[in-house]
Parts: sequence; structure tokens; C-alpha cells
Amino acid sequence: MEEEYDVIVLGTGLTECILSGIMSVKGKKVLHMDRNSYYGAESASITPLDELYKHFKLPGTPPESMGRARDWNVDLIPKFLMANGQLVRMLLITEVTRYLEFKVIEGSYVYKAGKIHKVPSTETEALASSLMGLFEKRRFRKLLVFVANFDENDPRTMEGVDPEKTTMRAIFQKFNLDQDVMDFTGHSLALYRTDEYLDQPCIQTIKRIKLYSESLARYGKSPYLYPLYGLGELPQGFARLSAIYGGTYMLNKPIEEIVMENGKVVGVKSEGQIARCKQLICDPSYFPSHTKKVGQVVRVICILNHPIANTNNVSSCQIIIPQNQVQRKHDIYVCMISTAHNVAAANKYIAIASTTVETNDPENEVKPALDLLQPIEQKFVSVSDLFAPTDRGTDSQVFISHSYDATTHFETTCDDIKDIYQRMTGSEFDFAAMERQKKDIYGDAAE
Repeated sequence: MEEEYDVIVLGTGLTECILSGIMSVKGKKVLHMDRNSYYGAESASITPLDELYKHFKLPGTPPESMGRARDWNVDLIPKFLMANGQLVRMLLITEVTRYLEFKVIEGSYVYKAGKIHKVPSTETEALASSLMGLFEKRRFRKLLVFVANFDENDPRTMEGVDPEKTTMRAIFQKFNLDQDVMDFTGHSLALYRTDEYLDQPCIQTIKRIKLYSESLARYGKSPYLYPLYGLGELPQGFARLSAIYGGTYMLNKPIEEIVMENGKVVGVKSEGQIARCKQLICDPSYFPSHTKKVGQVVRVICILNHPIANTNNVSSCQIIIPQNQVQRKHDIYVCMISTAHNVAAANKYIAIASTTVETNDPENEVKPALDLLQPIEQKFVSVSDLFAPTDRGTDSQVFISHSYDATTHFETTCDDIKDIYQRMTGSEFDFAAMERQKKDIYGDAAE
């Protein structure tokens, strides 16, 4: 007899695992399958190091100088968590934090005129920063004070600015800030990938700078967190959450067909059997006919035997190279982690450079980042297609996630999760309601 589920989830990427956990907490009967034998799909952490060589089809095995192969957990997609961001809120509300341990990333840097500088994270640092001249510092400080005090519900804090009509370019002009300060504010604090934000309403940028500042205020060194043993721990944590609330997991499960009737999903066929469902969540690779290619990302994983120069020998950091600094349309990012995070052998570092592809020579596009990392012991290059769903799922009841973009934080991933949730349930994702529901339905089941 065919088993019937409320929701079937295909793929164990972070987006799919979070939605699986959330739907299980909501009391839905969930079946979660993946064709791979490991968690994480596109967003997996590869271990041991030999597997990384195989994954990238490199000949031979890792040299002895790389240390023990099992000491390595290498993320295929580099990202950090904003300490006050949406993913941390999801982790806290669902109590998935009990399965994970985090470390604060030690520094955040920005590239200017061929050199890297620490992103000024406090008023004191801003005044001491080599990024700006004395007068720029004072004007930048005024901008930070304005943003910190800005409350869209209190006109007295707005200084005549209309949050929905005044552009961010006009705000920069209001404080008489030059191009370099605009670059690092928009790209290193507000974390925009391009300059399109400049001509959009300023409220979104103000909120993004506030998020950066609030995240930074939590731990002080940088606004970013990273889980010990790699990002592959995140989907596994949410998979555990789903299992606690009755979700069923099957890895290594070939998916033969998504079964549709009259344009609507009714089940999934695997190994000759059909599991029936009312709704389906999947990553783009499971339903390519309902997706479109929207770009590419190049990522270069570099193994180093030294910290990155001019970072004060930190064991972890992020570097943002604003697009204007290297005559590009998109920023270039570097995430660095090390043995301190249980992802590399002793005295080794993993630095991953990434950007949105703009030319026919993707690896050359991240050259400004690779130049900062020299000498590089070994590099692994990947160019991934980015897909977006062409079907919102309201009729078909198939809800497809977006591919992971070049950003080095999970805010865009969380926006995708909330959007899918809203389309599936017809209601906005509400953090507070989620917390109440977990307690109401299951009491202490998760304890």
C-alpha cells in the first residue's frame, strides 16, 4: 500500500532541511529523501580530504604535508551566519543550537586600492581607520549615528528623510561622503553585491547596516559566526529536529519521477514505489523543467599553510572586494577558516574566494582575491550554474528553492525559505508564532 505524506522533501541542502524541520514542527507528516549518501547536497562539507580530491577529479591523493585526511571538513559553498540574522533566529527558536557549537569569525576586511583594511566596526575604530581621511571619518561617524537612531515609526529620528522615497545615494550626498566610503558602507556593512541599491529606497540599506551593527555588538570581533566542523552540520541539525517531530529520512534514495496529475504533484516514485504527498519541496536539480538558469558563481577553495597577509594573523576572517575597486559589476568575497574550527589539519587554513561570473574566464575573475592568498598549496575550482524556479508552486504544489548565491552570509537563503513557507501555507513566516506553536503542540517533546 502506498504511504501518504503531507510533505515530501527532495534534497538535503540547508534550505530543504530547514523547511523540513519547520513543517515537522507544524505537525505535518514529512518524508525527506536525497539521492546522495550524505547530508547537505550542494551545501555539503566534504570529509576526509581524499574525498575532496575525488569530488574535483584531481589525480592522486593529498600529500603528507596536508596532515591527516580525516581532520578536514571542507565546505563546497562558503558562508557565515550573521550573529543577529535570520538563520540564527531560526536556530534559536527551533533549538537546533543544541546540536551545534559556534565560533565568532575574528575579523572583517575590505579591499581598497590593492590593500586590505579592517572594516571599522565601532566609532572608535572608524576614527582610527586607514580607510578614510580625517574629515571623511567625521562625516562617516555622523552617518553611523543617524542610522543607529533611525526609527521609521518616529519622524523625529528621520531628519527629513522619507524612508520609502529617499534613495541611498541621496543619503550619502546628505552626509557628503565620497566614493570609497560609499563602497565600503554599501558592500562591507550593508553587504550588497552590486551598486543597484544606491537608487532604491534607503530604508533597506538602513536596516542592513543596523543588522550588521547589532550582529557586531553581540560578540565584538565581527558580526559573523561559523559552526565547528563545517556548514554541513547545519542541515544535519535541522534533519534531527524533523526526526524528533516524526519526520522520516532516507539517504541514497534514487528519485525516478515526480508524479503529477492534472498539473499537480501527487507523489514521488523511487525504486518502483510511489510515496504520495500533498506538497513537495525540492532543490532545482530534482525538477529542472520548472527552473531557469539565472547566472553562474565561481568558487575557488584554497588550502594555505599561513594566515592571510595583513590580517593580524587571525585564524578566520572575511574579505570583501567591492566591485568598483576592481572594475567589476559584482563584489568578490573571501571566507577564511582554519584548524580553530575543526575543519582543517593543524596549522592549515581554508580560504574560499567566490564571485558572480561575468566573463568567459571565471577563474581569472577572482584573481584579485587569489593574489591576496598567495602562496596557495592547493586549489579546487568550481563554476556552478545558478537556478531559480519558474513555477511559484501555488497550482502545482511543487516548491523549488533557489541555488546558493555568491554572498557569504545566509540572509538571501533565509529570504528564500520564508518565501517558500509563505507560498506553501498562505501565511507569513512569523518567528514568534513559530516559537509559540512549538510549545503549544508538543509541550516538552523536544527537551
